[in-house]
Amino acid sequence: MEDGEDWEEIEAGETTWRLETSFLRSHWTCLWGQGCQGIRPEPAEALNQGCCSVGANLQGDEAATVATLALFLSPEGFQHHAAAEAGGVFSDATRTNTRLVDDACIFLNRPGFAGGEGCALHLAALADGDSPLDWKPSVCWQLPIKVEWADREGGGETATLHRWNRRDWGEVGDEMAWCCTEGPEAYVGDRPVIETLAEELEEVVGPEVFVELRRRLG
Repeated sequence: MEDGEDWEEIEAGETTWRLETSFLRSHWTCLWGQGCQGIRPEPAEALNQGCCSVGANLQGDEAATVATLALFLSPEGFQHHAAAEAGGVFSDATRTNTRLVDDACIFLNRPGFAGGEGCALHLAALADGDSPLDWKPSVCWQLPIKVEWADREGGGETATLHRWNRRDWGEVGDEMAWCCTEGPEAYVGDRPVIETLAEELEEVVGPEVFVELRRRLG
């Protein structure tokens, strides 16, 4: 499915939010564990890796947060606990990406793991009664939401929020078995994105913009 032509603009101080409401009204839903082909060069549904075949890119102080939270993960809930203890959770000394173990993010519990399949940080957050947004790197919980920032002539900035597309992965996107947003497979949810990703959207745009967005989308 291509980007829609349905957009809304909302002014918020120095920021103009330009929002792809065709996506927000769509019934997109995450296919992880339900036929997702992943982002490897070849479809790999059986691996159930989703977008976790690459390490998470970390922003700002996220590295410190992830390092601290990793210390609280137990071996029972974190399949690669021993690997994390031995070599850390980052790909290198820059601490800008999480490390890969067996060709996927170190925090990804693989199919069949007794402590639960999926992101160890996500599962631990739920177990503690917290929002996974507070535990996971932002790139992980924002996908498939993408925000592009641009300075405006004369001052201020424009933030364009749209569905994540193949091109947003850069050159490697051309080689991915990407089915997340560009085909009909994932548009089978029972509610619109503005509802199913409400927590994520509010965190990205802020409460005031989100309330106005909900009002406009009815």
